[in-house]
Amino acid sequence: MTLPNRPPKHQLRVAAARADFLETGRPAAAAVSDVLAASWVRSRSAGVDADRTSPTYSDDIDTSSRLARCARPVIDQLGADIPDVALVIALTDHKARLVERLDISTGVARLVDRVEFAPGFSYAEDTMGTNGVGTAIQSGQPVSIVGHEHYSEQLQPFACTAAPIIDPITGRIEGILDVSTVARSWSPLLHTLVKSAAKDISSNLFNDRSQAQQVLFNTYLHADARCSKNAVFGFGSAVVMANANAQTLFTHEEQAGIRDHARFLMSRRDKVTDTITLSSGRVVRFRGTRIVSGDTTAGIVVVAELAESHLVAAARSAAEFGVRVVPNVSVATADTQSIVTGLRHRRIGPAAVSTSPSWARAQDELQHSLAAAATTLVLGEPGSGKFTLTTETFHADRLNGRSVCLDAGQLDNGVGIDAETLVGEVPDRPTLVVARNIENLGAEGAATLTRIVDAARSGAAPVTVVATVTQVDGELSVIRPALLSLFRASVQVPPLRYRTEDLDHLIGRLLRELAPLRHVHLSPVATRTLAAYPWPGNVTQLRDALGQALRQRPVGEIQVDDLPRYCQTNISSHNLTPIQVAERDALISALREHDGNRVAAAAHVGISRSSLYRKIKTYGIVG
Repeated sequence: MTLPNRPPKHQLRVAAARADFLETGRPAAAAVSDVLAASWVRSRSAGVDADRTSPTYSDDIDTSSRLARCARPVIDQLGADIPDVALVIALTDHKARLVERLDISTGVARLVDRVEFAPGFSYAEDTMGTNGVGTAIQSGQPVSIVGHEHYSEQLQPFACTAAPIIDPITGRIEGILDVSTVARSWSPLLHTLVKSAAKDISSNLFNDRSQAQQVLFNTYLHADARCSKNAVFGFGSAVVMANANAQTLFTHEEQAGIRDHARFLMSRRDKVTDTITLSSGRVVRFRGTRIVSGDTTAGIVVVAELAESHLVAAARSAAEFGVRVVPNVSVATADTQSIVTGLRHRRIGPAAVSTSPSWARAQDELQHSLAAAATTLVLGEPGSGKFTLTTETFHADRLNGRSVCLDAGQLDNGVGIDAETLVGEVPDRPTLVVARNIENLGAEGAATLTRIVDAARSGAAPVTVVATVTQVDGELSVIRPALLSLFRASVQVPPLRYRTEDLDHLIGRLLRELAPLRHVHLSPVATRTLAAYPWPGNVTQLRDALGQALRQRPVGEIQVDDLPRYCQTNISSHNLTPIQVAERDALISALREHDGNRVAAAAHVGISRSSLYRKIKTYGIVG
């Protein structure tokens, strides 16, 4: 397929007009269009160097965004329809940053690599001057910038045709579809082709909004109109909406706390009416509407109002609660000593310093259950702090209490527990019996736990039995039905990703636990890297990561290179194959060795720079 060139005389007129403009600052009206003239003026006003420009680079490009997902089939089809044309196809976000690039011609690909037209780089008009991507965003319409029409001389060998991708619901520009080639190969047909493809992507954006998402959006609008004096929030898997009242009434940190707690409640199936205490001490009462489609919760709309404004009680302050030491465990008899484990060391866990509303809610619910001596299930993801929350909450108000901990293996395979002796050894002391991971209990262990619960209920001593249960991907592990009948209450422990405001406190306390009396802290970059990671293993994984970093740097400022490699990606290793993990680690090592220089790192591992950028985004490498 051959594309006709633009007439040479037209390019000569444009070149002369550009030269006059650079000299006088006034575009020749007869030689260029109004759109092009306005772009030249904006470029000059922004201080763009007409001789040489350099695009800025950003690490936070989302290659799995809704825009990328909706554009991908259109771009693939476009590439299949024009396989023998010398061009590259690019998708950018609304900030003119390249998200993806499909190379139809390796020759053109090598040429655009030289001007860093690659994923992650921005072709905004205020840094690169007149070009297809930046000018399409500024003008809000499809444009073709060919040869000398570019403001920057280094872009003049190219022709770029770009069209905005409009979200049909919001009317906003979500991104740009761009086709770039060498100037002599440009054809007006490309202008029509790109406009049509951009419309197809816009249609996909509309269709991608599932019925549940549209219901979420409509529910938010209805609540905002009906509750005009209240703060209204809408939260979905990738959507955050807040009306003007919400943004005025609550600080950014308070909004983050409401968001985390609302998303935590999205994972539950009970009623969405709650009162929470924010980290600022303000009490918020909210009611919500959960948007459910089949077995999936698509989002939640929350109407929030201040219930009162006060500081949390001194008994729940971080300073006072943080210095409590959990007493050593007591055992029932000498026969059971080998199968009972407990809290033998001072624990500095997540309960002590949390300011998360969802964690505070779990504490309140657990305190109520413990006060009533109700047998309670504590549910949560692995490593989320179920055991720590239970024991620290119990001992916070029972300084003379004792704790007995039994895991599933001990209940199943131990020497046999005298339940009456276990729960009644010290009649005048409140006792907590924690059975851990009861989803793993066999028949014998289930029978033993049943005897313990029966003995606790019938005995004179103040004994409370609590069991922890692991949840994976929001699903409750399978538990024997007979065991479920033993319990009267349940408490949901939020995972670390729903407690983002706690991360700094947790890091500090875990470092003090792991490295007592040592002068050690994290660098700002290392802190941001940890904050970007999703922590599928929760607090336990965070503790392990800090332990590995301390083995690399036992004192001083921990750098990002001291952290485990998986921390430098926002994608969990559980989602990668062993080969992908090895490739990811090799890329991180190369970037470390060359101090983040991507050109040198790409050469080191033997791939092109554009391939390195794509892999960085694929693996979510953030270090």
